[in-house]
Amino acid sequence: MDDNMNYNNDLNNSGFDSTDTGDTANNYDNYRPADTAETTAEPTTETTVEITSANTAETVTWQGSTYSGTPAQDSAYSTYHTADTAQNDAYARYAAGYGYIPGGNGPVQQPYTASVIPDAPKKEKKQHRMPTFLKVILAAALFGLVAAGIFMLTNELYYRINPSASPAYETSSGTKSGHASRTSKTSDANVVASTALITDINTSATDVSPVVENAMPSIVSIDCTFLNTSFFGTYESAGAGSGILLKKTDSELLIATNNHVVANSTSINVTFCDGATASAVIKGTDASADLAVISVKLEDLTADTLSAIKIATLGDSESIKVGQMVVAIGNSMGYGQSTTVGYVSAKDRDVTIEGTTMTLLQTDAAINPGNSGGALLNLNGEVIGINSAKYSDESVEGMGFAIPISRAVAILDELAARETLAENEKGYLGVYIKDVTAEMAASYNIPVGAYVSDFVEGSPAQDGGIQVGDIITAVNGISITTSTDLKNAVTSYRAGTTVKITHYRLIDGSYTELNSDVTLIANPTTE
Repeated sequence: MDDNMNYNNDLNNSGFDSTDTGDTANNYDNYRPADTAETTAEPTTETTVEITSANTAETVTWQGSTYSGTPAQDSAYSTYHTADTAQNDAYARYAAGYGYIPGGNGPVQQPYTASVIPDAPKKEKKQHRMPTFLKVILAAALFGLVAAGIFMLTNELYYRINPSASPAYETSSGTKSGHASRTSKTSDANVVASTALITDINTSATDVSPVVENAMPSIVSIDCTFLNTSFFGTYESAGAGSGILLKKTDSELLIATNNHVVANSTSINVTFCDGATASAVIKGTDASADLAVISVKLEDLTADTLSAIKIATLGDSESIKVGQMVVAIGNSMGYGQSTTVGYVSAKDRDVTIEGTTMTLLQTDAAINPGNSGGALLNLNGEVIGINSAKYSDESVEGMGFAIPISRAVAILDELAARETLAENEKGYLGVYIKDVTAEMAASYNIPVGAYVSDFVEGSPAQDGGIQVGDIITAVNGISITTSTDLKNAVTSYRAGTTVKITHYRLIDGSYTELNSDVTLIANPTTE
């Protein structure tokens, strides 16, 4: 063979003895490759071996190395493995050094290099997991589908069992629509016509500009000045509100507003729709009803202003229905006239503020500071209420209140009928009084009102039967809850007028209501 090598040199190098045997099976000389003398080191690389034998290749382990060979080669390996130790050792070095394996009648050269073949590392399969948010969405969608299906099935079964409970409607063409099992037994009287509902809606009601334009000349802005006393001394403050033109007489223009807008003010200025201003005086107040009437002299107004303004039209607050649209106009925050729109939320709502309970209209139209005394209008432009920010609940959005005009008219008429008097013409009662607040009344079980602590010498009240310790609660039917209320009520009458004073007196351990007629005198300090 071309690749046979010199026997003597290789035999000496490999450890074989040439005189050992002539057996072909042990004659390695004829099978040693010619170039292996320089490559006696053990192979370090791993090589995959492919056997082209007709027999199937197998892997065997010998001397710590793994070799592939056919069954015939393996049989030869067994033969040499049973030889003497010296031969096996030489063969092992020879085979391991040159990549030979046992086979046939002697060592057989194969086209491969024997080496240790480690197991290939196993690749871990990458697990693809669905994102959590996608799982949640799919679960929600599945739940919704299942719930909807159950709901529809339940409804279907219910309406099949109770056909009369099934809703039905009529289309614009007049044909009935709905489940056949339901509409077939539904009478025409129970059918709701959708076209009728649409027809009943007044689409123009959403535009309130005509109402505002018609009502604006009847609304005024009111600016007041107040004198306040504190630890640091006396100072002035300003307040703002609104008013409604109530009446016009031969000499004055009467304006309705809230009592808390003008009470204790030192000056009042009114601004009309054309921007003209004029001073006003208090005509009369009713603190318990939170109503007041102020007056402006006609001689203080120009002809242009008189032609621009008009008296408000009063409506019927008793006939208003919950859910009807209303418009509120007033001097919001003192910035001038503004408009808000809403609905009647409730009627006859009892609201208690500062110990006084009033029955009011509730609306979701914004009633802001400055709106007090302004008008709450229906869509006909009629006044159905007098707005009162005093009773608005600041902790709840969309809850405003107005004094029902039907209940306020009688009080306003009485206040408007009072005379406008000079200081020396006003009535005088001649008493020293203290306030009985709602808290004191609840604690001591006494009436709310003005407590008489003493009299002025020559007091008409004392002459009329009032005693120290009495609590005055009304003057001519006008409720009195504070000393200011009593002063305003008494000074609204001319000196010499006889008024009925309602007062409570402690008799036998309980307060008894009494009425006394008192003729007022002029205040001695103004004479």
